[in-house]
Amino acid sequence: MDLRDLYQDIILDHYKKPRNCTELDGATAFANGHNPLCGDRINIYLRVEDGIVKDATFQGTGCAISTASASMMTEAVKGKPIAEVQELFERFHSMVTGKSNGDEEDLGKLGALSGVRDIPIRVKCATLAWHTLQAALRQPGKVVSTEQEISS
Repeated sequence: MDLRDLYQDIILDHYKKPRNCTELDGATAFANGHNPLCGDRINIYLRVEDGIVKDATFQGTGCAISTASASMMTEAVKGKPIAEVQELFERFHSMVTGKSNGDEEDLGKLGALSGVRDIPIRVKCATLAWHTLQAALRQPGKVVSTEQEISS
């Protein structure tokens, strides 16, 4: 099995059996996101305590890339300080937009989404959950809506 097949299997697994796909009781941060290009919609729920993301969940409708990205993201950010989550966002965003130096292995399962950099229209799908996460972290305690801009 080559690396592309493995990555495809990881994406399909997270799409068919998404992790943390539920509303989060006791969420301290929440945002909803929408990708107007393809119609993907997502809600991100976070419980942040003492600067640490204690729990992260999502709900939404979207393509395999969008759903898998949200599923993997919620797994990746749980238990991390906000500063680490921000760094992870930057590294993930650099990877999927083709601006990274090829250190996908350092991102664990998230590296499975590295192939979207070769299909620019799919970058929005992979980053929707991440941009929505950022919106939730910027304004904890408030409901925040975000629409991805077509250019980024």
